[in-house]
Amino acid sequence: MTIALTRAVSPALAQCELTHIDRVSIDVNRARLQHCEYENALRRLGVEVKALEAEPELPDSVFVEDTAVVLDELAVMTRPGAVSRRAEVQTIAQALAPYRKLAWVPEPATIDGGDVLRFGKTLYVGLSTRSNEACIGALRALVQPFGYRVQGVALSGCLHLKTAVTAISGERLLINPNWVNPGDFGSAAFVEVHPNEPFGANALLIGEAVIYPTTFPRTLERVAQFVKTIECVDVSELAKAEGAVTCCSLVLE
Repeated sequence: MTIALTRAVSPALAQCELTHIDRVSIDVNRARLQHCEYENALRRLGVEVKALEAEPELPDSVFVEDTAVVLDELAVMTRPGAVSRRAEVQTIAQALAPYRKLAWVPEPATIDGGDVLRFGKTLYVGLSTRSNEACIGALRALVQPFGYRVQGVALSGCLHLKTAVTAISGERLLINPNWVNPGDFGSAAFVEVHPNEPFGANALLIGEAVIYPTTFPRTLERVAQFVKTIECVDVSELAKAEGAVTCCSLVLE
């Protein structure tokens, strides 16, 4: 059974942290409807959704991915780069505890889960405004005993590593090569986003299927050449808070 941990949209979403996009009005009710449809897309792919209640005082808390790195052997609880987001971690830890042994990233490291891309037994970590150099060694100490390799990756122009690159299969990555160097990912095969859709590199891989935003139709055509089952969802309101499809769930077997 595949489980996805989600959390409802906070009524304070409009006060979210922003780094690379301008602040615009967010329709919270519409964001909630989009989030519900995202959860339904997970269910259509056979995923059991475990939804947590909203955190009214934590604007970004719908983006649960940033609070943990979930592996087969353990869940690494992060130390988010934005101080305002660190209070999100404890309730996610409580929700993950029945399923995984927990480990914690110590100070002075900061790391957001959105900066960690697992591809095989390598954890690629984006060195962003949220995840610092110290997190590389801290994460390596926690996961190396389980056979994982940790590699830092430079990025620019975007919030998280997974804004620039995500997996669409066990062998292939969807990538914006203007924001991250394809050469950093070894022998992986790539699908490049359409040049007019720079934010189109974020896809959520569920088994052999993908959840993908409706906002990027030209990149979707490219993805569809390699992925048979694609669930398209509208997350345009959540995107105004620098959110995307990977951000809104923690997926575990």
